[in-house]
Amino acid sequence: MPNTIAQYKVTREPYYNPQGDEIILFEAAYAERLPVMIKGPTGCGKSRFVEHMAWRLGKPLISVACNEDMTASDLVGRYLLDAQGTRWVDGPLTTAARIGAICYLDEIVEARQDTTVVIHPLTDHRRNLPLDKKGELVQAHPDFQLVISYNPGYQSLMKDLKQSTKQRFAAMDFDYAPEALEVEIVRKETGMDQDIAAKLVKIGIAARHLKGHGLDEGISTRLLVYAGQLIRRGIPPGPACRMAMVRPITDDADIRATLDHAIDAIFGV
Repeated sequence: MPNTIAQYKVTREPYYNPQGDEIILFEAAYAERLPVMIKGPTGCGKSRFVEHMAWRLGKPLISVACNEDMTASDLVGRYLLDAQGTRWVDGPLTTAARIGAICYLDEIVEARQDTTVVIHPLTDHRRNLPLDKKGELVQAHPDFQLVISYNPGYQSLMKDLKQSTKQRFAAMDFDYAPEALEVEIVRKETGMDQDIAAKLVKIGIAARHLKGHGLDEGISTRLLVYAGQLIRRGIPPGPACRMAMVRPITDDADIRATLDHAIDAIFGV
């Protein structure tokens, strides 16, 4: 068990620059072992925040990237065949409940609703997880906490959480950082100077104004960091921004041309 816990520990402090009182709110929720839902656009820092809080609290972190093919067994566990016969292997949710980790289910709405209902007993007063196939009832470790995240912009009738699931969580809203703070984040993450970081953020802000006008979503902070990393490697700003910030988010020729023009104007190409 100690080796299991050690492999999930966040040993180095993940860089995170708070936008408001989210750290205090999360610490209070953890103190009461409340399950937490984090909502926000792609690449705004949701996963980094959870990683930072696991480090800050000194707790193991088990992360799961949810997808539409994920079954309840992928979360809970299953029997596997090996040379000695069949053996039970815990899934990430069960492992987290046993060892007292923070279990982070990223983009929870991507999972099928018949899969997500398995988390319900862990999110109320019971704090247990029935392993029906094994005939075991796992009582969650006192340190266990469940955290989920999703992007409200991708919600639809087919991809949304049931109210019976939503109302089991405390919720926090995230968004892209204010301009000055985002510049500092990009500068810190890339090692670029203030001027380059500020120009990258200006491009990001310009792209976000196009959301709903040809873009499903704007350029994320993550993509701004990617562009800065390419520039740090000697790639000129224009090609770096097009590769990291424009080409991933749209195939529309007009939108690409608009963003390419903004890049050239901001960098003075």
